[in-house]
Amino acid sequence: MIGKSRHLLGLDGLAAADLTRVLDAAVGMKEVSRRKIKKVPTLRGKTVVNLFFEPSTRTRTSFEIAAKRLSADAVNFTASASSTVKGETLIDTVKNIESMAPDVVVIRHKYSGATHMLSDRLRCSVVNAGDGSNQHPSQGLLDLYTVREKKGNLKGLKVVIAGDITHSRVARSDIYGFTRMGAEVFVTGPPTMIPPGIEHMGAKVAPSFEAGIEGADVIIMLRIQLERRSGALIPGLREYARFFGLNAQRLKLAKEDVLVMHPGPINRGVEISSEIADGIQSVILEQVENGVAVRMAILYLLCGGTDEVAD
Repeated sequence: MIGKSRHLLGLDGLAAADLTRVLDAAVGMKEVSRRKIKKVPTLRGKTVVNLFFEPSTRTRTSFEIAAKRLSADAVNFTASASSTVKGETLIDTVKNIESMAPDVVVIRHKYSGATHMLSDRLRCSVVNAGDGSNQHPSQGLLDLYTVREKKGNLKGLKVVIAGDITHSRVARSDIYGFTRMGAEVFVTGPPTMIPPGIEHMGAKVAPSFEAGIEGADVIIMLRIQLERRSGALIPGLREYARFFGLNAQRLKLAKEDVLVMHPGPINRGVEISSEIADGIQSVILEQVENGVAVRMAILYLLCGGTDEVAD
């Protein structure tokens, strides 16, 4: 269980104590990942199925690695190699998978709300690995973990999320997670990419990109999601990079020990320069490493694990 639920569909319904429980469990999981033999028998006999109806590198791979490091059986499923291409409905596909008795199903889908709909129809636990532009809770949790690991605390930090807020499921999970943990969250980007009513989620809209990153403790850059036609909301990528790209000059406005983050994949030279993506303030690859630990913690807790990680 995470909070009061056997699913992880979003961060908006979780209390600070629930988030902290996942982050604390991930500390022990990261230690496992740094051992010479990166495996514990904690989830032996459990089965995790990764159902991805959209492309993914980091999320799907890290969920697979997370399951295997806990000794669970991991099965990967892609839409292009399934009966969905023959016309089978999403519900029929998932119900057929469920009949094989998995313990956890990790689902990514292009439609917002797809994982919520399926969670009402499945007996096993469901993890939302990204649904449309709604949420991406495991990414939000790994972002929280990375910042807490680096800063020691989340309360009172100025966290800036910059870029295509409208289409970003990461932005929504990060807003819910960081505000719940006591951080002050600002969003910034082209006005066409700031959704109306974002303030109701707890974020503040910065008057400009420069004003947003000024004095920031954490900057989370987002990519332009061309697959969701977000390119139609800006004049062009060159203009976007000129006015909203994070470069060395703009980074000087933030605090000296600012953390630069990105959920990936990176569009180098568009939302972030290579100099910054590969610089000393960047923790982008550490986010990827922490993603395995956090997803191990998620699977562990959903499969009935206690706060004491089994050795």
